[in-house]
Amino acid sequence: MPRSTKKGPFVEPKLQKKITKAKRGELKEIITWSRPSVITPEMVGLTIKVHNGRMHVPVQIFEAMVGHKLGEFAPTRTFKAHGGVKKKQSAALK
Repeated sequence: MPRSTKKGPFVEPKLQKKITKAKRGELKEIITWSRPSVITPEMVGLTIKVHNGRMHVPVQIFEAMVGHKLGEFAPTRTFKAHGGVKKKQSAALK
């Protein structure tokens, strides 16, 4: 949701130009670092590669995503696992 309804959603101007080129068929893939850009209805159907700090994650835009930010769909952290008994330790206990 934008900060104010009169201001409208924030979309990086450079990203907006890439979207219009992709809609015309001039651009094959869209790569961006702009995670705070809001997904607009004209982005629906496109695949945008969003940077997560390490690599560009391809995000396919659906109608349900409109109004959310691009960064929400490119996670920046990877979850390994919580602590617990390791396999070697559990095998030694048996």
